[in-house]
Amino acid sequence: MKSNLSLKGNNILITGVSRPKGIGPAIVKKCAEAGANVIMHGNAHYDANMEYPDATKEYIYVLEEELKARNFNAKALAPSDLSIPKESEKLIDQAQKIFGKLNGLVLNHAYSVHAPIFDWTEEEINKHFMVNVTAAMMMIQAFAKQIDKEKGGVITLFTSGQYLGPMVDEIAYALSKEAIRALTVQAATALSSHQIRVNCINPGPTDTGYLTGEAHQAVANMFPSGSWGTPDDAARLVHFLHSDYAKWITGQTIASEGGFRR
Repeated sequence: MKSNLSLKGNNILITGVSRPKGIGPAIVKKCAEAGANVIMHGNAHYDANMEYPDATKEYIYVLEEELKARNFNAKALAPSDLSIPKESEKLIDQAQKIFGKLNGLVLNHAYSVHAPIFDWTEEEINKHFMVNVTAAMMMIQAFAKQIDKEKGGVITLFTSGQYLGPMVDEIAYALSKEAIRALTVQAATALSSHQIRVNCINPGPTDTGYLTGEAHQAVANMFPSGSWGTPDDAARLVHFLHSDYAKWITGQTIASEGGFRR
């Protein structure tokens, strides 16, 4: 008997999968362990440019082989830049040819660079919106077009904490992520007749290796527990939202921040 938390038979595309410490791989593993057929995509070139020490162009394929060795159904799509026109729609087309029509979409990818008010440029503002907003909108559209209306589907987006407090060093990023919250509400209503649920997660500060030393400890001190959130914390919430337990939840932004104090 299928449990309410089982994802068996679900075909889920997960973006933002390119380095071991990221949220993306944790989501992929959690969904695969729950029985889903997972397709993953990332942009290792971006992570390398951001100088993440664990970023390699081979990682997504290493993860694919790791999951296959555990008898899970997993496929890595070739890394690519979602700011390129038509790339997002192409991913949906490629993904739904692997295991069949998609019924799950996790848009975990993000573009973010340091951009306080006197440093931003038109080019960087546009890049934030192309990757974080336009690509998400086009992937949602393509996903909905291929959906089996009898089975429906689930879309999970990711925002940040910009609606709970300022992020003045990342203003372009914050604005693009606020647009994702609005997209969640609009898409949830627009796609309800297609039996597609749409929700958004704010995972709070998550320890993916982007801070170390005193800066890392300073953020940890802002949690009541004294420790950061982990990629697995976000992955468990994604798992829940794509399960039957969450079938009455749509159009919501869920702050899963562990009591983070700004």
